[in-house]
Amino acid sequence: MQQIRSQVTERDGLFELEAGSDVLDSPRYNHDMAPTKVRERTWNKWHITALWVGMAICVPTYTLGGVLTAYFGLSVGEALLAILFANIIVLIPLTLNAFPGTKYGIPFPVLLRSSFGILGSNIPCLIRALVACGWFGIQTMFGGLAIHLFLGSVFEGWKSLGGTGEVIGFMVFWVLNLWVVIRGAESIKWLETLSAPLLVLVGVGLLVWAMPNVSMTELLAIPPKRPEGASVASYFAAGLTAMVGFWATLSLNIPDFSRYAKSQKDQIVGQIIGLPLTMFLFASLGVVMTAASVKLVGVTVSDPVTLIGHIQSPVWVALAMALIIIATLSTNTAANIVSPTNDFQNIAPKVINRTKAVMLTGLVGLVLMGHELLKKLGLIVSDLGLETVYSNWLLGYSSLLGPIAGIMVVDYFLIKKQQLDLAGLYRDDVYPAWNWFGFIAFGVPVVLTLLSLGSDAFSWFYSYGWFTGSALGGLIYYGLSAMRPSPTAVKSAV
Repeated sequence: MQQIRSQVTERDGLFELEAGSDVLDSPRYNHDMAPTKVRERTWNKWHITALWVGMAICVPTYTLGGVLTAYFGLSVGEALLAILFANIIVLIPLTLNAFPGTKYGIPFPVLLRSSFGILGSNIPCLIRALVACGWFGIQTMFGGLAIHLFLGSVFEGWKSLGGTGEVIGFMVFWVLNLWVVIRGAESIKWLETLSAPLLVLVGVGLLVWAMPNVSMTELLAIPPKRPEGASVASYFAAGLTAMVGFWATLSLNIPDFSRYAKSQKDQIVGQIIGLPLTMFLFASLGVVMTAASVKLVGVTVSDPVTLIGHIQSPVWVALAMALIIIATLSTNTAANIVSPTNDFQNIAPKVINRTKAVMLTGLVGLVLMGHELLKKLGLIVSDLGLETVYSNWLLGYSSLLGPIAGIMVVDYFLIKKQQLDLAGLYRDDVYPAWNWFGFIAFGVPVVLTLLSLGSDAFSWFYSYGWFTGSALGGLIYYGLSAMRPSPTAVKSAV
């Protein structure tokens, strides 16, 4: 006989929900969004490390050094330092926001119900989902190009398809991504674990190929593209903010993965080992490869897919493209599909299950890349390029997510004292439908950031958007919540 009231039990600091009819019949609950059982939390520190290696080694990471030197006026050395420092900084919200996921086994949208309300959580969720769908489309474009070049190296006639072949590759890669995520978290875990050593091997191979053709001394001596005599501080800070923005999205939805971690130690150590050094080394590789590309293939090439496509040996091209397909797949599935899948389910868990949410994610990503796909098919002519979208809109948009990160940390650690009503997060009678404190704390820094775009005096507020946003959002939320203690700040987790 089904129990009526849900029960929460604790085992070695990990909480587990035995759902009763009060939760099972709730419109806020489905099986995919349910807290993971302790026995389902099987990811150790090496699985978490592999997750980050798999996500960090990707085409956009490879191009980061070029983005910072071309768009942010940094030298090569400054750019690489900005990438390293940014990923050390972003570890703070990543590890802190991972805590409730590991302790309670809950995904990102369910955690947001504490700070934004049961229904209000949908607003930041959908904001986060849109960014992820944009990244999904961009990564799928790179993966599709790799498939096109792979097939072109195997079948001579395929090359003649040109842009049409790239679009076919896009659709094949699109289907492959959705299939992996529909199969569930275990398939993602094993994909990341198996691909991580292969990706490291790709990086080493590219470095061995490039090093004889580049002088590191000359590379580091290239002057930055900024006004002569300009202070490095403002340029470096702007670049640092953009690089923090690169993983700002994951710093929010890290509970989607930490809910599978065996312990807090595993999620912390895994992230420390897996993220900063991987990002730094692969971005450094991108800088070296771009500099060496002139001698290697005769032209400057800033992305590895196109660069490898210039190799004359079909065998090496096919092998390299196969590994890049794996690299892009491991990044895309974990970083860009898991989150919107959970976010879309949060809208109506009884109506939208994981399969439907994955398909919805795929469709939104497809629509966002529609312009680029039509260009490749020759149906439209446009100067708007993928690099423009990547460098400007996505990195800038991601920096606006800082307030959400600050609000989440303050709500869990300072307001709720690391104590959540686990069953109450899946019902309508414990937490408010809309927590307006969360929306005020989110809205104020976002509005100020946007207003600062038109003001020279306050341009620093935008340039340092993630830092100013997360700090101000957290402070406002704490101030508002402290004035009126929340009734949902429970004394115990049960």
